[in-house]
Amino acid sequence: MSAYIHHIATRTPGYTYSQAYTRDRLKSWTSDPKAKRLIHAIYNRSGIETRHSVTGDFIEDAEAMLFRTAEDGTLISPSTGARNACYARESRKLAVAVARQALNDAPGFAAQDVTHVVFTSCTGFSNPGPDYHIIRELGLRENVQRYTLGFMGCYAAFPSLRMAAQFCEADANAVVLVVCLELCTLHMQVNDAPDSILANSLFADGAAAAIVSARVPEPRSAAYRLHAFESALVASSEQEMAWEIGDEGFNIVLSSYVPDIIGANIRALLGGVLQRQNLAFDKIDEWAVHPGGRAILDKVQQSLALKPEALNASRSILRDYGNMSSATILFVLKELLDEAESEPAMTCAMAFGPGLTVETAVLERLGCTVPSAMQSHPVGVTD
Repeated sequence: MSAYIHHIATRTPGYTYSQAYTRDRLKSWTSDPKAKRLIHAIYNRSGIETRHSVTGDFIEDAEAMLFRTAEDGTLISPSTGARNACYARESRKLAVAVARQALNDAPGFAAQDVTHVVFTSCTGFSNPGPDYHIIRELGLRENVQRYTLGFMGCYAAFPSLRMAAQFCEADANAVVLVVCLELCTLHMQVNDAPDSILANSLFADGAAAAIVSARVPEPRSAAYRLHAFESALVASSEQEMAWEIGDEGFNIVLSSYVPDIIGANIRALLGGVLQRQNLAFDKIDEWAVHPGGRAILDKVQQSLALKPEALNASRSILRDYGNMSSATILFVLKELLDEAESEPAMTCAMAFGPGLTVETAVLERLGCTVPSAMQSHPVGVTD
């Protein structure tokens, strides 16, 4: 029995910033000329144009702001407690909104159908958490099973979907609501460390929700059949990407060597995954790669010898949203689903996170959203 992603909904918070604006704002918070030059260079080559945040601190000047500026122009860094309090408040609102959107837009599914909620986040903690509020505010049955996968990082959507698929394979009546939500901008730290500058240039806020069940989708309706998941650890790379709780938010280690490490290992790792699924590289029709940064996408494209257009969806999401950690790959999968012109299509998805961990999934896209040229212009019909 197969499990299917029937619908993906995405949502971002209300504040939108251009990359150029945040670049200049960050430069204004440091007095070191070298740091200013580094910020300017990193932001300019990020491949990002806009990002979203739950906080309006970058454009507003109010007493209640999380990030405030001292009289000398330097940033007053909020405590971890203050940042997490903002997470608890804002994650509840965003999680409920994206879950409601997913249920409203998924044909044939209602709130009372949901049997499991899997909530995923690595940017904050609260209990009762967003999973609880989703059940209460959307009118789900109170005996819904709920699970939280926390602090895993950018690859966490894959364990969430794998868990959902296992529930559905074990129970044909299961309907799983998967929600990935990250408020990365709450953990911005302004200092001269290259890791912090790089993280500040990449990470953003967003949420995505997916409806997963064993119901066979209606003919030609856009969906994904979940075929297989695999996890792998890249040897001798633990120190290159890590995340820990500090006194002023979460401290991230994000080495500039990460793209090179991924590039050097991804073909061998992926080759084994595809071989176990009896698939060759040339049998993959679409690629959904977590856009951890422009350099990562460049290295994956180069290492897998992909055509430039193969990563259009990943680059588009990076450009318009930045890196929203675990939610990002669902944005990419939705982009591919929304732009689908033919069916079926074998899709290989992957994401990378602390460890260095590589998560992969093989999906089969069913249905198509965009009418093909033949459908738009039937035989004998012209403009």
